[in-house]
Amino acid sequence: MSVIALDTFARTVSPPLPLAGEGWGEGVSAKGLSMVDPEHPAWKVSAQLRANARSLRRNSTDAERILWSELRGNRLSGTSFRRQVPIERYIADFVCHAAKLVIELDGGQHFSDQGERMDAERSAVIEAKGFHVLRFSNLDVMTNRSGVLETIAAAVAERAPTLTLPRKRGREQKRHEKPNR
Repeated sequence: MSVIALDTFARTVSPPLPLAGEGWGEGVSAKGLSMVDPEHPAWKVSAQLRANARSLRRNSTDAERILWSELRGNRLSGTSFRRQVPIERYIADFVCHAAKLVIELDGGQHFSDQGERMDAERSAVIEAKGFHVLRFSNLDVMTNRSGVLETIAAAVAERAPTLTLPRKRGREQKRHEKPNR
């Protein structure tokens, strides 16, 4: 921090805030509040798992980059998605928290017997947290992007809570209005 003196007053200049998504880490928000969800204190993520998720974000596959370009920034029906999110001991490819939806993209290694068993175990753990898991192959994303997006949009529409505003009633509205004179 430095102090700049100009004629009769001085002001303190602090370093700029971190860019969006970078933060200062340490599990503490800029306001000094703990970032651990008080309703789910066991959801604290280990440093190793968090580092693995960051690495996966930096080194995403072609299919992940293509799908992320369609999901990021609320582009799909105004729904917010995050990518490479730690859940339990796994890292989900894409998560929509509002719809409790996880999207997994599977490469060739997932289609062996062992890969399918591991995917079933992974899905069971994630579903135990209340999420619904959708799985697509990388080939699906590359060759049928619109079909994949339609399936995701339908799942979001089915699972996401809808906000309904109270209707204005005709009688109550008229009762409270003052007559014009």
